[in-house]
Amino acid sequence: MTMQWMTWTRRAATVCLVATLLPTATIAQSAPQVLFQTSLGDFTVEVYPDKAPKTVENFLRYVKDKQYEGTIFHRVIPNFMVQGGGYTVKYDEKIARPPVPLEALNGLKHEVGTIAMARTNDPNSARAQFFVNIKDNPFLNAKGPSDGYTVFGRVISGMETIQKIKDVPTGPGGPFPSDAPKTPIVINSASLVK
Repeated sequence: MTMQWMTWTRRAATVCLVATLLPTATIAQSAPQVLFQTSLGDFTVEVYPDKAPKTVENFLRYVKDKQYEGTIFHRVIPNFMVQGGGYTVKYDEKIARPPVPLEALNGLKHEVGTIAMARTNDPNSARAQFFVNIKDNPFLNAKGPSDGYTVFGRVISGMETIQKIKDVPTGPGGPFPSDAPKTPIVINSASLVK
């Protein structure tokens, strides 16, 4: 009886310890979430600092600094992606911090609903602009250390808003000869919610 009692006591103590530590472990591993409120509706993305630490840090800094407020989705290609975060309604380009290094070889793929950093032909030129994939775009995935585009998160709610954005009429706008929404789609706010 004593041996059984000791075994049961040890098991109960272990269960209590695991139960006590589990919520902390779950909280520590939960991904940050950002709520975007736009003129066409809201959507929320979660970002993965374990996969793209410098990119996520950069993105969340822009969110905290309110950089995205008043910017627009300036490039909308219905069978590809929607891009925003860099221009105002008057197509003034917002001042951005120095670029972050490419983190495209992180295991995340360009699939429907993923969010990635926009950049120029220089792989290490991503600043503030981002895009959401409307469909799977495997040709954007990295094949080596200096190509591809960094996926750093995923839309977890409000994909219907992204679908609305993708369906707007487009044409020339500002410095862009095509693919600019005829009616501006404004990011009213972007805030960290988790």
